[in-house]
Amino acid sequence: MLHELLLALLGYTGDLIIDEREQHKSLGINLSPDAPVSEERTFKLAPDLSFIHPSERDIIEKVITLGFYYRELDRFATKSRDLSWIRSTNVSPLSRTSELLKGKPQKSSAYGRAIANGIVEILSVYRSAVLHIEQILLSDPTPILATVIQGLNKFFVLLPPLYELILEIERDDIRGGQLLNLLHKRCHCGVPELQACIQRLLWHGHQVMYNQLASWMVYGILQDQHGEFFIRRQEDRDVEHEASPSDMVEKLARMSTDDASLTDWHLGFHIFLDMLPDYIHMRVAESILFAGKAIRVLRNPSSAFRSQDTLNHQQIPKGSHRVQGLTGRFSFQKEPFMDMQLIGEELLPQSEADKIEAMLQELKESSEFHKRSFECAVDSIRAIAASHLWQLVVVRADLNGHLKALKNYFLLAKGDFFQCFLEESRQLMRLPPRQSTAEADLMVPFQLAAIKTIGDEDKYFSRVSLRMPSFGITVKSSQADLPKEKTYADGILGSSEMSLEGWDGIALEYSVDWPLQLFFTQEVLSK
Repeated sequence: MLHELLLALLGYTGDLIIDEREQHKSLGINLSPDAPVSEERTFKLAPDLSFIHPSERDIIEKVITLGFYYRELDRFATKSRDLSWIRSTNVSPLSRTSELLKGKPQKSSAYGRAIANGIVEILSVYRSAVLHIEQILLSDPTPILATVIQGLNKFFVLLPPLYELILEIERDDIRGGQLLNLLHKRCHCGVPELQACIQRLLWHGHQVMYNQLASWMVYGILQDQHGEFFIRRQEDRDVEHEASPSDMVEKLARMSTDDASLTDWHLGFHIFLDMLPDYIHMRVAESILFAGKAIRVLRNPSSAFRSQDTLNHQQIPKGSHRVQGLTGRFSFQKEPFMDMQLIGEELLPQSEADKIEAMLQELKESSEFHKRSFECAVDSIRAIAASHLWQLVVVRADLNGHLKALKNYFLLAKGDFFQCFLEESRQLMRLPPRQSTAEADLMVPFQLAAIKTIGDEDKYFSRVSLRMPSFGITVKSSQADLPKEKTYADGILGSSEMSLEGWDGIALEYSVDWPLQLFFTQEVLSK
């Protein structure tokens, strides 16, 4: 009898202790490993046992509920830790890809797998307790039922709440940050043993979150194959709004590397509030989002910036650079891979990346989640990323120089240049513009005024040019011009309703290279 009881405590029923679901197999009840967690306790003492006293029956049925809880917890852990869906010998990769595109639900969860690992730890302690009880019963000349109850007494406090937890997780399909929220709320209880177990499960869940944070804030990579992280790609939101996978692939294929980096910064990622744990403040989540985006920028400089950086490190006469203008930067595309790597490492030194990783590793190794320590670490990482991004944009890309150039030419700070230009073009502007050559005609007085008033030290004048958009001169960026953004004086190009006559359509254009496009967005430039 006690031997049957010990087996039932480990989930194995027999003739004395039965599982009501197994008794109803003929009714088509699914008892496979993938079957959902049972909502009713189905371990019962066989009804035809007449030699057991009613009081003993009540005690035994109370004890065997632990076996039911153990089996359901073990089934949940086995199912959550099953990785056979990654690669199956019976299913070809092509057919599996087609299944994913058809939208078949994938119930895999990195956070669920982590929680399952914690449950396995707790169940191993339970199995050890059952084994210890068996050893006591075998050594005792008169084994009694009270020995079993006394040895498993603490698990009457632990297993039922854990069973209710996995029941809620599976019933409501709780994942990611929502799962962390649930565990964080369950930690607030008055039972120290149960609180320690839930905190251990929460620790396992935080390990996944810290791994995702390290991937995002150290390497700028979003590691979230199951959509459980609170940082998401913008195209994930597009997919939720019924954008087909083929459309998304085609859209991404059309984007150049530089355009993709700009899209990443402005629209590429967002905070997914449904997966943001309640105990992580929105300000902290925004800092995490910014830090990851900044690291992506620093680790992935554009090809034009690499070429420009190589050009700046070579001894080239100042005049020759100015004559070549913007096209000269693209003549050094074939540079060694090691040089590109060095440029990326200069933007974010390996020592700084190691420092970020060490801060996250320290949080990861802590046995409890300390909100204050977490927020301080995130603020420090944000400061590191912001400092190197400032170094890139303000110092290396000379943001102040570009702002001064915009002031000089768009706000007419160089009045002598414009006065000279008006004088040189006075005779030309007395005549109506010719549609085919108006822009070329203007370039003659424009260059003469530049020669007379602007010295060679003004390296930003080569970015300024005149346009006559009202005469069919197209200024929209083509796919080849994606790395550059243009701005036009007085917003002439943006107002199609304005009727322009004669030379009224003259507009100034200023080209902006990476990474200043992060600062000078199209919206900013249009103003």
